[in-house]
Amino acid sequence: MLQHKRSERLSELMQEELSDIIRRQVKDPRVGEFCTIMHVEVSEDLRHAKVSVSIMGDEAQQKKTLIGLKNATGFIRREIGQRIGIRHAPELVFVLDKSVDYSFEIDRLIRDFYKENDK
Repeated sequence: MLQHKRSERLSELMQEELSDIIRRQVKDPRVGEFCTIMHVEVSEDLRHAKVSVSIMGDEAQQKKTLIGLKNATGFIRREIGQRIGIRHAPELVFVLDKSVDYSFEIDRLIRDFYKENDK
């Protein structure tokens, strides 16, 4: 139970710090300002962290940004370790979060439905 709470606290703290690091310190032009950290899930043993990111843009832009993030993983991990003050920062894995795209699609379908019924 205690370990679970620790991983949750670390997840929340990492989400804040990752957002700041990516916005201010990652210099890779592929990692633009349209990258948002949606969620961080840290494993119970605190060795691995899955970072869900939302990237605005088309599929090609999303792939470029993910590649840029993967290339900067070592730097980002080192910064996280220094900022949070933990000896071993978790291994980071960046994954694309499509929930924003999904919500836009649901919104579009609802608007289309109402347009059809208004006629």
